[in-house]
Amino acid sequence: MYAKTMKVPAPKGISLLMFLFVLLVSVNGFHCRTASAGAIIKIGILEEPKTLNVWRASDTWSKRVLGKIYQPLFLREPRELKLIPWLAAAPPVYDPASLSYTLSLRTAKWSDGTEITAEDVAFTGELIKEFKIPREYSSWEFVKKIEVVDKHTVRFFLDNPSATFLARTLTTDIVQKKEWEKVVEEARKAEKPLVALHNSKVDHPISSGPFLLKEWKKGSYLFLEKNPHFFGTGQKIEQFVLGPYIDGIVFKVYGTSDAAVLALKTGDIDLFWWGIQSGYMDDLKKEKGVTLFTNEKSGLYFLGFNLRKKPFDDVQLRRAVATLIDKDFILERVLQGHAVKMKSIIPPGNKFWHTSDVSQYGEGLSRDDRTKAAYEILRKAGYTWRVPPVSSDGKVVKGEGLILPDGTPMEDFTILTPPSDYDPHRAMVGMMVQEWLRMAGIPASAKPMAFGSLMEQVKARHQFDLFVLGYGSLSLDPDYLKNFFYSKNDAAGGWNMSGYRNAEFDRIADQSSAEIDEQKRRQLILEMQKIILRDVPYIPIYNPNLIEAARTDRFTGWIEMLEGIGNIWSFCQIRAR
Repeated sequence: MYAKTMKVPAPKGISLLMFLFVLLVSVNGFHCRTASAGAIIKIGILEEPKTLNVWRASDTWSKRVLGKIYQPLFLREPRELKLIPWLAAAPPVYDPASLSYTLSLRTAKWSDGTEITAEDVAFTGELIKEFKIPREYSSWEFVKKIEVVDKHTVRFFLDNPSATFLARTLTTDIVQKKEWEKVVEEARKAEKPLVALHNSKVDHPISSGPFLLKEWKKGSYLFLEKNPHFFGTGQKIEQFVLGPYIDGIVFKVYGTSDAAVLALKTGDIDLFWWGIQSGYMDDLKKEKGVTLFTNEKSGLYFLGFNLRKKPFDDVQLRRAVATLIDKDFILERVLQGHAVKMKSIIPPGNKFWHTSDVSQYGEGLSRDDRTKAAYEILRKAGYTWRVPPVSSDGKVVKGEGLILPDGTPMEDFTILTPPSDYDPHRAMVGMMVQEWLRMAGIPASAKPMAFGSLMEQVKARHQFDLFVLGYGSLSLDPDYLKNFFYSKNDAAGGWNMSGYRNAEFDRIADQSSAEIDEQKRRQLILEMQKIILRDVPYIPIYNPNLIEAARTDRFTGWIEMLEGIGNIWSFCQIRAR
């Protein structure tokens, strides 16, 4: 029975909205909804947030809930992914003489009704710098000073020009000074201030976003209600007139995909906020009222080499391996078409920074032609075989016993992959690459390894030959290119896992980090991609699609963009049918 058909008087002392929410979560397992209170959307999640302390939050579910509460100065619009002012009123004004940016703020309020001011912005940046907040500090360490000019104006002075100031620094979530200043004072007195800050309990964070936390029943659900002070309500930003047009969100914890998908089918939830695995797709396609949304992720799944070891330091060997890998086969057979082919390190969905004008290996070739092409690359580089993979009459046969240019047989080597129960696709990619290389006489063996152990071998110890890994959510700013391949990052625990070293690349990477002209920086980023695909320390293979399921018979207005429909634009647009 739906709540709108029930004639139950609201008890005294609580709001109508809260009364109806109690009915919502107590009748028919989240299956009721009220017209009189407006719509409350029900969202299935796999785990509850670990914390609502924004400085500690690193898990997916904490960040997803907090993303409706804390807001940045700038964010990405959904169509072209351009950075646009959000809490900021306009783009910052740059003064090259003082190496500073001056920024004005919108007229906006926190959920407690107090004004959002430049003091809040300065406090946020200074807190990050003082406590060296993980995941945030690198975006603020080059900020020398933050000056509060007036109530709605803040000025940032930099130590040096930084290309990531707008894309990283100004996309940091801003917190309320009043909420946090006493917590900061106490944390400073602790033996370990950062630990003390992380351990600070936050029950009801003060919100600048479209929603605020109303109730959290641990292990069961969270209820976020509409923030009456949200600055965006009624504002037209990027062709969208913002809401929210719903009165609240219930996040219901299910624990497993099986349980959440069943809840979606029975109508107990309106969105399962997680990627839909292929095994559920056919069933959900038949479900009346359920729509599957397919969008690209900002991801990279790849094969990496250890360039610190022979013979993987030989670019010709790496090019031959790249030629043997049939990405189209992997997309069609392993991923069932639910992915896009990666030609470069930057995903194609990140249109401004991506280029496909890079070296390609074996593109469009058949299996035999790939083997012949790889054979020619290696033969010209001085490699020989006991049994060549191409016979004297030009036929492809099973090769055996690759011999290095110095005359020594190539030793068996290992391709490390995550186990199939962690990621069946990456495990299968390792097996396919193994077979393609063996057919060409290259002695490869794929070896699944527990993910933590794999990362220890690859990132910390550098004790590996080849590996298959992936980044599921790359930043939209491409500064990670420098992190992945910069020579100085070739260190234990560093992001340069392959051990790639190239002075030309480092020089261009340094230029890109300091270039604040976006068009000039784009040309540098394109050149960096070309160098990497020329030297192939990584072979980019695929980027899986993100497929999400929602009940569009109940709510409409989802905004699709890179990384799916669960974005701030959607939650400011969706409304009940």
